[in-house]
Amino acid sequence: MTPAPDRLSPIFAALADPTRRAILAMLLEDDMAVTDVAEPFQMSLAAISKHLQVLAEAGLISREKRGRVIWCKLEPDALKAASVWMQGFGQFEPVDLDALERFLEVELAEGPEEA
Repeated sequence: MTPAPDRLSPIFAALADPTRRAILAMLLEDDMAVTDVAEPFQMSLAAISKHLQVLAEAGLISREKRGRVIWCKLEPDALKAASVWMQGFGQFEPVDLDALERFLEVELAEGPEEA
């Protein structure tokens, strides 16, 4: 059974932006406070918050308030849904999550781009 296209559209739209991909790569390591997520980017906290909202709406991250700090956590199940959908075409190899992690690390090492 494949996910409905309306569930996948926000995922692919979120992944289309290099800043959001860099944020996901950062969250591969550990949960992060919003201010820590924003630190390496040359954009306002409001702009980072908008990126985080897109990622949250796509189900790629979750946010939790701990005291006065909002923490972000990677939610990898949304990526699995996209992977299953792509595999349904038979043109793609199964997604190697270790290779995906290496790719995201390279993307992050190249430096985040402004939105």
